[in-house]
Amino acid sequence: MSQKDTDAPWKKKNSQSYFGYKNHISLDVEYGFIRRYQVTDASVHDSQVLGALLDEQNEGEKVWADSVYRNESIECILQILQFLSHMHERAYRNHPLTAKHKEENREPSQLTAKVENVFVHWVNEMRGKLMRSIHKHSVKATIEVVD
Repeated sequence: MSQKDTDAPWKKKNSQSYFGYKNHISLDVEYGFIRRYQVTDASVHDSQVLGALLDEQNEGEKVWADSVYRNESIECILQILQFLSHMHERAYRNHPLTAKHKEENREPSQLTAKVENVFVHWVNEMRGKLMRSIHKHSVKATIEVVD
């Protein structure tokens, strides 16, 4: 008898299908520990989770993130919450990044690479790329045990 996970719908991106969940984390840059995390199904866009990852108790006021999080409404919300945005500049179709924007993306890239290192550690050391769990709350509980 097989079980179906109804919490995780299929997501199609660039003609490739994905099923399951995504982990989103907020990382303390100085010490490298996870301050907040969120588990969503694969169909949720990364930018929709940013609010849940912001930590008002964090002494740092800067938000470093990939260009996927950058849009006008998020920039406005960050300004209202008194966070300084240091998100990557984004290229658009027929409007590639200028040399200046590429240079400005260098520092955020160095810091956001630390976040990617956490995911690499999960995959390499904790076999975290594939978790055999059904339903989002089970996946989240598995992550809490591993951390």
